[in-house]
Amino acid sequence: MEIKAKMPGKVLSIKVNAGDAVTKGQRIIILEAMKMETPIPCPCDGTVGEVKVSVGNKVSPGQVLMVIEE
Repeated sequence: MEIKAKMPGKVLSIKVNAGDAVTKGQRIIILEAMKMETPIPCPCDGTVGEVKVSVGNKVSPGQVLMVIEE
């Protein structure tokens, strides 16, 4: 499952690494959007397959941030 940005912003922190087990609702990325910190929760249980962004990256709406393998 691809986790995509819903709005433009900047990656402030990445809370997981490739290979980590994640649970539904767990915060996986923190974005700064419109001067506010916006946590991105994991939509399902699974394993982080790939992290496609780095801290400091600017992201656009629809950009893939991370891939979760269910």
